[in-house]
Amino acid sequence: MTDVQQKSKRRLIGTVVSNKMVKTVVVKVDRTVMHFKYKKRYTVSQTYKAHDESGTFSPGDKVEIEETRPISKSKRWRVISKLK
Repeated sequence: MTDVQQKSKRRLIGTVVSNKMVKTVVVKVDRTVMHFKYKKRYTVSQTYKAHDESGTFSPGDKVEIEETRPISKSKRWRVISKLK
């Protein structure tokens, strides 16, 4: 590698919730966490706005998103692929 190290980008898997914006989809990513005291597992959800250039994804699709440079005020992710 050169003197500039390439930082790996984060990738997440989630479900498309909305596609009502132009070239943007809202993706809901779920993760499970354990309560520190009671040791019970529960699900925490977070939504991300992701760039979708072609506009082919619809609600309910399972997609993979990747971190990228800021595209707009709230868009920091882009859709990589649709999963089965």
